Amino acid sequence: MKMKMNTRPTDRFDWTLAFIILLLGLISLIAIASAQTTGQYKLLENPKNFIPSQIQWYIVGSVIIAIAMYLEPEQYKKAAWIIYGGGILLLALLIILPDSLSFVSRRSGAKSWFHIPGIGSIQPAEFMKTFFIIGMARMITQHHEKFLEKTLKTDFFLLAKMGVLLFIPLFFILLQPDLGTALVFIAITAALVVVAGVTWRIILPLFLGTASIGAILLWAALYAQDFLTAHFNFKPYQFGRIYSWLDPYSYASNEGGHLITSLNAIGSGEIFGKGFKGREVYVPESHTDFIFSVIGEDWGFLGASVVICVYFFLIYHLTKITIELKDPFSTYISAGIIAMITFHVFQNIGMTIQLLPITGIPLPFISYGGSSLMGNMLAIGLVFSMKFHHRTYMFNSLDEDI
Repeated sequence: MKMKMNTRPTDRFDWTLAFIILLLGLISLIAIASAQTTGQYKLLENPKNFIPSQIQWYIVGSVIIAIAMYLEPEQYKKAAWIIYGGGILLLALLIILPDSLSFVSRRSGAKSWFHIPGIGSIQPAEFMKTFFIIGMARMITQHHEKFLEKTLKTDFFLLAKMGVLLFIPLFFILLQPDLGTALVFIAITAALVVVAGVTWRIILPLFLGTASIGAILLWAALYAQDFLTAHFNFKPYQFGRIYSWLDPYSYASNEGGHLITSLNAIGSGEIFGKGFKGREVYVPESHTDFIFSVIGEDWGFLGASVVICVYFFLIYHLTKITIELKDPFSTYISAGIIAMITFHVFQNIGMTIQLLPITGIPLPFISYGGSSLMGNMLAIGLVFSMKFHHRTYMFNSLDEDI
């Protein structure tokens, strides 16, 4: 048996994945252009055009993909702890550095951004998601290489190490505070626990226990707000998101108003939508977190369904790549990226239709924003790298052996 890798770069490049990202980019530009046609945006004397900035971020993202694809998976594996540690350092600096510094930015009470002159605001947590996946993949791979025989003891040890790797970034992100991003890290970890092969005798009680804790926290958000505020640093606006999710019309004058306008916008699109720039309902932040409401109003149920199908095709294609990979490290990275994108899509679309509470999670590749887009492009760049440098093992022919 010998190792074989196609030497033609054009054959090793994932054209299907590139087409899907290009398609999502076009959807993004169309949706953002329409988002700039209603409400307060029209009342501004010199309104900002977000299209050139989004194109710029896509160009930068393409460069990130090219660089990420150039490096081999083995190089990421060797540098995994440096990458993970660098991300933790950035998160720590956000908390440690005082707000008075010009390059530390706080929005809506969250200290989550560095402001870089000439570039704009950068959110380290968006990049840390991918750094976290790389570190987790390295740790799981090392664990399985060291413990060839799986037992309950080794599985518990693996879970403990995964818990430590999760707790460190989660600690700094919750201090910002950014509950939505924290949920993404938890979703990535849950997926990797399953993919890492931890026995169901541990996973089932663990997941049931986690669900119970979630239910208790929801109850506490409704009936024990003072306790959560005093002991877990919960903010009033976070409680408001829960209340407005369960009963938005009772909070229409504040938190619930955002969800109500989103529901009205999507509902008014009906089956076929109002057409490009045919929007009439103003939804705050419609070019960022609530971009799906723009799609629903402009293109209706059919257009929204097409966008969901594109995401389904992306996730299906990434899953197909993951199954084909032979290197465990690459497999764990790809699985973590699938979990990250899937959670983002489900949470973002779910919050616009009242299926889930509102969180500050953007719609991948479509919402406006440099940090989110570049972070996702970095993640996709890793998948390109895994596919581009993928080696297959084939049996030699009898003649070659002779």
